[in-house]
Amino acid sequence: MIKTPFPLLKLRGKELLPIIQGGMGVGVSAHRLAGAVAKEGAIGTIASIDLRVHHPDLMERTHRTKDRQLIDNANLEALDREIKAARAIAPQGTIAVNVMKAVDRHPEMVRQSCESGADAIIMGAGLPFDLPDLVGGYKDRVALIPILSEERGVRAVLKRWMRKGVLPDAIVIEHPRYAGGHLGAPKPEDINNPKFDFKRVLAEIYNVFKELEIPNIPLLPAGGINSFKKIKEMFDLGASGVQIGTPFAVTEEGDAHPNFKKVLLEAKPEDIVTFMSTAGLPARAVLTPWLKKYLEREEKVRSRATPEKGTCAVWFECLTQCGLKDGNPAAGQFCIDTQLEAAVHGNVEKGLFFRGSESLPFGDQIRSVHDLLVMLLTGQDPRLGAATA
Repeated sequence: MIKTPFPLLKLRGKELLPIIQGGMGVGVSAHRLAGAVAKEGAIGTIASIDLRVHHPDLMERTHRTKDRQLIDNANLEALDREIKAARAIAPQGTIAVNVMKAVDRHPEMVRQSCESGADAIIMGAGLPFDLPDLVGGYKDRVALIPILSEERGVRAVLKRWMRKGVLPDAIVIEHPRYAGGHLGAPKPEDINNPKFDFKRVLAEIYNVFKELEIPNIPLLPAGGINSFKKIKEMFDLGASGVQIGTPFAVTEEGDAHPNFKKVLLEAKPEDIVTFMSTAGLPARAVLTPWLKKYLEREEKVRSRATPEKGTCAVWFECLTQCGLKDGNPAAGQFCIDTQLEAAVHGNVEKGLFFRGSESLPFGDQIRSVHDLLVMLLTGQDPRLGAATA
């Protein structure tokens, strides 16, 4: 295990490097990335959404089908394969699965993850009130980690879970100002609200622990954390670790196509934009050709959306609430799964490329998971042996 001055993260009797590799879909964080991270002693995370994109036989089986059950079954089979493949890379490592609450088949994904041997379930994109119930008989083995953004959500989840006699094993605190993908703020104008600042939120949550008379639960900030210095700042605020996404997406072991990594690596600050996703949440991505064209006509297509005209040409990992399917003018009007699938396969013209807002630790270089973890946890570039910021 990499030697770091930071305290190790204690999770279900294990001592781990204090980093969770964020779950990134569709297929950006699958078995190669999660397995490599877990092998190093941190927490590797598989994103559960539409993993069949990495399995040609499953794509062939579901090609042009309108059978929703066939697609669901293929995706659960892909999830099973990916968890087991990650485990083969890191037999003793900690493998987590990220499940979006906003996906209507999230209960099935949680159960499949547990049955396939996942060590933890990480759930965001909604308040995961039902997560303790979904793990069933696996609750003594599987760690439960909600992703939330502010004190009110944490308080609500804790109170609901405490009625079931359950507490989270850790809580990821995501800052919507910096994170990539779906953001934990209801509206784009809320993203810069100071109520999400880590210093404020962590202090408020520790007060909640005292108020509810429960032991301190490990808090792991997420969003914009891209250096040893920033991780130290989080520990100084009382964090027990961090969750990091985009820097892992561009590693050698990242499961996405090289073109995907190139888009993220070459994006300038002005290329990274926030918009409304079909899930009804703000999202952050790179302004690639498809997104640029969509945003140019977004106002028009959203103004035309009505529940009577809701349409959906495909049924993948369908969202519980989808702007396109439901004809909801407050949300995006496109199939997010289709665009994310194009991105993971490297289609720069048609893909939607989620990305966090901050710079990457190695600039425009693609480096290994090991190098990235060394840089983040020690401040040393292993190729140079020199301290960095």
